[in-house]
Amino acid sequence: QLQLVQSGGGLVQDGGSLRLSCAAFGFSLDYYTIGWFRQAPGKEREGVSCISISRDSTSYADSVKGRFTLSRDDAMNTVFLQMNSLKPEDTAVYYCAADWADRGCSGSIDSKEYDVWGQGTQVTVSS
Repeated sequence: QLQLVQSGGGLVQDGGSLRLSCAAFGFSLDYYTIGWFRQAPGKEREGVSCISISRDSTSYADSVKGRFTLSRDDAMNTVFLQMNSLKPEDTAVYYCAADWADRGCSGSIDSKEYDVWGQGTQVTVSS
């Protein structure tokens, strides 16, 4: 079964850090673009970051650039999103997703291009 399983998240104070994990089962992350998205209550889903191992590309939304960092562990077939200097406006449910077409990360991070989604994990930043 092809799936993404997320872990991490939780409650942190303003300025704190969290790390989210996205583990792939049934397929290798080497061949597909992985995006991270977030959705706050009453707001549309927002593309946060993207990584394509095959195309050697990453991208970040302006809102998180310089604070969030993507990394991966090939042995674990897992992508990580390290979130530093968190702000209350980062509060949302975070999702990872895989793009079977492996479009890469040169353009906008568009949720419509992603096919398989993780279950989501809550990140809450208190002020």
